[in-house]
Amino acid sequence: MATDDAGGPAPRTVLEQKIRERRQTLAEFACAAEEFARSFGEPGTLSERHLKRLAAGRRPDGTPVGNPRPATARLLERMLGLTIDELLVRPDTAGPVESGDHELRQRLSAARRVNAEVLALLHSQLTVVRRLDRQLGAATAHDEVATKISQLNRLRSHSLTPSVRSQLAALLAEFGTLAGWQALDMGSVANSWQFYERAKAAAVESGEAAFEVHCAAEQAFVLIEVGETTSAVELLDTTERRAQRVSGSLLRSWLAAAHGEALAADGQRSGCLRAFDRAAGLLPHDTTLADGPYVALDPIHLARWRGHALARIGESEAVKVLPAALSRLDPTFTRAETALRVDLATAFLRMGEREEGQAHANRARALAVQIGSARQKRRVDRLQSDLT
Repeated sequence: MATDDAGGPAPRTVLEQKIRERRQTLAEFACAAEEFARSFGEPGTLSERHLKRLAAGRRPDGTPVGNPRPATARLLERMLGLTIDELLVRPDTAGPVESGDHELRQRLSAARRVNAEVLALLHSQLTVVRRLDRQLGAATAHDEVATKISQLNRLRSHSLTPSVRSQLAALLAEFGTLAGWQALDMGSVANSWQFYERAKAAAVESGEAAFEVHCAAEQAFVLIEVGETTSAVELLDTTERRAQRVSGSLLRSWLAAAHGEALAADGQRSGCLRAFDRAAGLLPHDTTLADGPYVALDPIHLARWRGHALARIGESEAVKVLPAALSRLDPTFTRAETALRVDLATAFLRMGEREEGQAHANRARALAVQIGSARQKRRVDRLQSDLT
């Protein structure tokens, strides 16, 4: 009997191989598929019994299992980033040359089918996964983002149409920055850095300088996280200057605020306050008309962000700005609420209001645990040592 690298039975299908790579049992994968279908509105269903037959590639009587229903096939394809035909063959079905030829032709064919409708669908999927990420956290949404990055990489690298390829690259930059932020939130700073590096490369290929600026600026938050605050300030100063020539006012407002956060982390109070004044002056009245990379910024988010910086530099004004932002915050922004409550706890602690600080810290910890935010949980843990 053939064995895998760990000495167990070799996978009988690519599907079984992929499930093993995820370190899941068939029962765990079936549950994950059910959750995925609910989260993304997929009608497909997948019982453990059915999954067992598909993974084996054979029915109990030994006959080939055949393809599942289209809805189930689509569910598996979205979860694993491969077509159902690719998933149900043996990993060693063909010899290396023949298999490589077939795979290349298949991927070129798939890339040719990317049109305006497909691109619109991919954008809508990005919108959905962003909503899941902000409400349920990276622990829930990161696998989906990683799968989409794999799919987009494959489509982009096999696309022969320049206009389609550039749009796929822009999408890849957007998914990449989201993945970078998720990895940072989950406490994996090295992975976060690499996601941003790949996102920057995709942004260059998109031909849209605004995407390049945005990817570079997002990477500055990794620098802040590891204490490289001076480097973060320098990077954001460069990106903010470059954005004056290549982006609209909404992104420039976001960059100014990001610069302000880096300056706060670096202890530069005056520069921080000036940066947030710039951000407020640049913020357009209608923040829904952005025509570049996605940024979550409106008067409420800007106030929340400014309050974070004020708390960081020890300004008493934070206890006025942050509660007002919390009262107006969209309740679907769970991670944002978590961070905001940590900031409130920080601000109240510095004012000697221990009871208020403890209440916000407790709520922040509960939310951080719910959404799997290692980053915010670390911030709460540091505060708790001061509060107790």
